[in-house]
Amino acid sequence: MSLDYPKTDELVAPDRVATPMYEDPALFDLEMDKIFGKAWVWVGHVSEVPDKGSFKLSHVGTQPVIISRDRKNELHVLVNRCRHRAASVCEIQKGKTSSFQCPYHGWGYALNGELRGVPYTEGYNTDFDKKDYGLKKLKVETFEGMIFASFNMDVEPLEDFLGNAKPWIRLFMKQGGGFPIKTLGEHQFKVPMNWKIQLENTTDAYHFPVVHKSFMQSLDGEATEQFSFLDDDDGWVEDLGNGHSVMVMMPELNDLDENLDAPIPERFQDLAATLRKDYDEDQVKRIVRAVGGCGFNLNLFPNAGCSLSFFRILRPVAVNETEIRHIALGMEGGPQAANQMRMRLHEHFQGPMGFGSPDDAEVWERVQRGSAGGPDLPVMVNRGLGLETPSENGLPKGDVSAETGMRAAYAQWKKMMDAPEAVQ
Repeated sequence: MSLDYPKTDELVAPDRVATPMYEDPALFDLEMDKIFGKAWVWVGHVSEVPDKGSFKLSHVGTQPVIISRDRKNELHVLVNRCRHRAASVCEIQKGKTSSFQCPYHGWGYALNGELRGVPYTEGYNTDFDKKDYGLKKLKVETFEGMIFASFNMDVEPLEDFLGNAKPWIRLFMKQGGGFPIKTLGEHQFKVPMNWKIQLENTTDAYHFPVVHKSFMQSLDGEATEQFSFLDDDDGWVEDLGNGHSVMVMMPELNDLDENLDAPIPERFQDLAATLRKDYDEDQVKRIVRAVGGCGFNLNLFPNAGCSLSFFRILRPVAVNETEIRHIALGMEGGPQAANQMRMRLHEHFQGPMGFGSPDDAEVWERVQRGSAGGPDLPVMVNRGLGLETPSENGLPKGDVSAETGMRAAYAQWKKMMDAPEAVQ
């Protein structure tokens, strides 16, 4: 497939992107090939497939995949499509099994994707070899419990791709409060918008006091002050390279192992009293501090956000439709009271009846709807441009409301879309 536009320069400039970025179905198809078909894509967390025989359904771009853990405890990501007549071999979202079987003609597959059983093999010629018809496999690597997969077997090592984002991922995982991170549950919904609209949002602090005014009004005075980060000069947005970026809203919460002597906020006093029945004071402070989440949003190109206290995962469905997963995080083996508090905080903002997700979804949809008007008008991503300074990594760093993260993502988009096809 070839792009109708002579150059991606017509779509992405340093300070703007063109409307077809949200609207063009042919461009969307090319993105699924050149970005989601080539990059490392977040597919799940190890806590979702904890044991031998565990599996979880996911997607890489528009393609359905199965994350499985075989009898040797090795992780696999397999295309959820029978090699015979293309039926999906699994429709249960999550569970444990010893194999996958196609419901159409009964072809059976092992947890590592190998074809093990074919009914009535006498109907095939002698040159039919089951080794040639296993489920299609993706390359798989993990980092800090996050599972990434790629259709590109020559893709760079995952740690190289994550690059400057790795220290921030490690900080994010301190939300276990001394326990391993685990997924607690998730909220899924679809929005009639292009996937890049959500990609832009995770490091967009500029919208927060406008879109999330109702959330701010629901907080006590102490929390309201904490979330009024646009009034401070402490936060920033930083380009981390390879399309990744971080938006730091509350720097004092970046490292949850620090500032443990700070007073416990009023809203967590009851939790602290409960924890003191089983934990010493140092543990109580560490757990309570972790319950509130970290002070930043981390965007991992092209589809994952580590946002304050949860995973936000986007899945492109069509040029004007995107599925969002908001995945709550808790403490594996940690105190029940702490995990319950994490869930209540998640529900307050991210849940379907919360203050954050419905408001975000409304404005995302309105961006898509509005893009139908004035197709010649650009979408501006120029806030903070010309005011940035180099970070320690030598990449642009702007104030907390700058659109630095969006420019970082679009620079990577352009790089991948311009990449020549490998010679076969």
